[in-house]
Formats: sequence, C-alpha cells, structure tokens
Amino acid sequence: MTAKRRGRALERALEAELTAHLGYERHEQGAGATAGNARNGKIAKTVQTGVGPVRLAVPRDRAGTFEPVLVPKRAGRVSGGLDDMVISLYAHGMSVRDIQDHLLQIYDTELSHEQVSRITDQVLEEVKAWQTRPLDPWYPVVFLDAIVVKVRDNHTVQAKPAYVAIGIDVDGDKHVLGIWLAKTPLDTATAGESARFWSAVMTDLRNRGVRDILIACTHGLPGFEEAIHHAFPHTTVQRCVVHLVRNALRPVARRDRSAVAAELKKIYTAPTIEAACRTCRPRARRPASGAAAAGRGRCPQRRPRVLPRAARRPGSRLPAARRTY
Repeated sequence: MTAKRRGRALERALEAELTAHLGYERHEQGAGATAGNARNGKIAKTVQTGVGPVRLAVPRDRAGTFEPVLVPKRAGRVSGGLDDMVISLYAHGMSVRDIQDHLLQIYDTELSHEQVSRITDQVLEEVKAWQTRPLDPWYPVVFLDAIVVKVRDNHTVQAKPAYVAIGIDVDGDKHVLGIWLAKTPLDTATAGESARFWSAVMTDLRNRGVRDILIACTHGLPGFEEAIHHAFPHTTVQRCVVHLVRNALRPVARRDRSAVAAELKKIYTAPTIEAACRTCRPRARRPASGAAAAGRGRCPQRRPRVLPRAARRPGSRLPAARRTY
C-alpha cells in the first residue's frame, strides 16, 4: 500500500470514527445543533507509518471530546495494524465480533459494533476503487495465473482460486492489474480454476482500458488460449517456463528431478533454437587411463557359489535351509 493510498484510508477511517462519535452523518441539516456538538474542520498532521511519512487531515469536533482510536492524539507514529486489519477484513471475511477482537488485540481498544461497520465500509470503498481503476492501453507482457486461498464464503471457509493478472508496462515496471474471486454457488463446496472465468477476467481488463497485450504468459489450462484471444485476438500466448518444467518432470524419478530440471531450464530459457539444441548435445567424456579404463565397460559377473564339501560327495544331502545354489 503506497503512502498516498494509506493516507486516504486513514482519513476515511477517521471520518467514520467522528461520525460514530457525533451520532449523525456528514451534511445533515440541524443535526449538529440538536446533538450539541458538530464538526469543526480539520487539522494537518504528519505521522510515521510502515511506508514512510504520511500527511493527514485529522477531523475535529467543536466540543473537543473526539478521541480518535486509529490515530491517537499527540501520536507521531502509527503501527502497521491498520493494513493488517483491512487485509483480514477483506480477504478472510471476518465477522464483526472477530473484527472487534482483532482491533482489541492490535490497538488495545474496544470498539462498538457500529464503529467497526462504519470503518470497514469506508475502507472497502477504497478497495473497490482500486479494483475498478483505469489501466494502460498497452502492455508488452502480462502474467496470468491463479493461486488457491482460504476465504469465508456462504458462512464456510473454502479453498477458492484467486485469479491474478500482473502486467509489465513499457518502462519495465510491474503492476498488479487485478485480483478476482469467483462466486461459489450455495450448493458447491469448492471451486476450481476455469477458462470461463478467465474469459470474464479478460473482458474486465478490456473494459478498464486495455486494448492490446503483446505476450500473455499462462499455463496449460484447456480453453485458456481461446479465452485470451476472444478479448485480444492478436496476443501471442506463451506457456510459462515453470509449468513447462513441472509437466516434463512428472515421469522423472524423484531423485533425478533436480538435475533434469536444471537441464530443462537451460533449454527453455535459451535465446534461439540453435542455442537450445547445443544444450541438448551430449558432452564428450575424457578418456580414462590405467586400471579404471581397463575395468570400465565390463559387466559385473556374480562369482560362482562354492558348495560345502558335504554337498559334493555323491549321495550326500544338505539340510533344507542350506539347499540353495
């Protein structure tokens, strides 16, 4: 989270705290006079956070009874609890009771149900604005993949794929274009990665301003390439090297996978076909000398077993345990 984005999130949370303290929304006519207290502008303040100094506009009330919890008065440093709270609320789907326990553990302050609801609603607006922000019209490379995360959906904790798109712009900088979670039906316990949802992701990227992608790096999901070409018909789809090596190592024994993976990576990362073919050529072995050269190449033979003297006499018999030749 950048300093500017975190500053906006802190200011929204402070406004929500002041609204809960006064008991009425902003710009309500006559509510301040009825309640006996009202908003009294803002005061500038700079606090130190985990992403550096952040300039804030802290709201005030006329009676001077407002004591903010997230950014306390005369506090020059804000701990990293806010972004931890936002991630826990948005990603894990915690209940209000769990959120209150979470804030009590981080800030050592007990908040009411209404305060928690107001703060989370304000922060979620910032998250939704990030999810729908406009994107650049052209990206040279875009990585598309899904990771399985644990989320709370339909009142149960489920393992669901989070669809992630990471783009590299013309300056070589990486940007997370978006993170999407599929809606799971009520009668479905889990959800898997599907090309149909990737088609919806591609459509969302196009609606947010992306007009062309030069190379799309993906894995071998059936129907994935068609989903990309449906939105971007001129995009070159390239298989991810990690997935290529992983698929090639399936028939290889476990003890040999490290050596084979190192050689396969040289082939897949070669700049040209000729360079890849040179890595496949067997290396010439140095000629050995002496006893090593004489003994190399011989098939080891099992020495003949010498039977006991009693077994070589005519008519003699050995016990059953020793009658093995």
